[in-house]
Amino acid sequence: MIAGPCSVESREQILEVARSVKESGAAFLRGGAFKPRTSPYDFQGLAAEGIELLLEAKRETGMPIVTEIMSAHHLPLFEDVDVIQVGARNIQNFELLKELGHTRKPILLKRGIAGTLKELLMSAEYVMSGGNENVILCERGIRSYETATRNTLDLSAVPVLHELSHLPVVVDPSHATGVARLVRPMALAAAAAGADGLMIEVHNDPKNALCDGAQSLTPEQFADVARRVREIRSIIHD
Repeated sequence: MIAGPCSVESREQILEVARSVKESGAAFLRGGAFKPRTSPYDFQGLAAEGIELLLEAKRETGMPIVTEIMSAHHLPLFEDVDVIQVGARNIQNFELLKELGHTRKPILLKRGIAGTLKELLMSAEYVMSGGNENVILCERGIRSYETATRNTLDLSAVPVLHELSHLPVVVDPSHATGVARLVRPMALAAAAAGADGLMIEVHNDPKNALCDGAQSLTPEQFADVARRVREIRSIIHD
């Protein structure tokens, strides 16, 4: 379970969320320091300060951190980041992927918004061909004709990717649906489909979040999802 806010907004926010998701069983803390936003006028993240706040939360809770990189020029800021995320918009930024191939950090690759599974796997190959085989694949929904949800979650990607690759597969039901009330059923479905992990957005005050509040769970809601996911996993592994 990878959990935390879409973006790091303040010291108080990230520490409160980190403590709560750890208590609920999350293994990794997520939070955006650099935020690729469709509009240039939306909150773009706290950049280097955001990474420092994530590292403070890591020191306090012991949780490894996952955060997104947008440019190879930012790599020096990621020296103490445990897992580097490549977002859907950068999944075919091949020069960035080549640079990440020269690191030894785990790289979490999110499927492109209209990307095929082959394209996702080829992006993974760009990283691995540089010598870094620590790659995690992430299904986060793809764009379709449907407008009821933010994206369309392609859960068939989980077993297909497991057939085509040895790499672990994580599902992000938050970005896939864009609606908080849909995160729980999709998280449970992803667990039942055999996902190796889940990436879920959690905010201590979703209504006032600076980024993606509509899809963020409260800490209490996340605790419920985490408990139910453990129940599903216990069934499918029996």
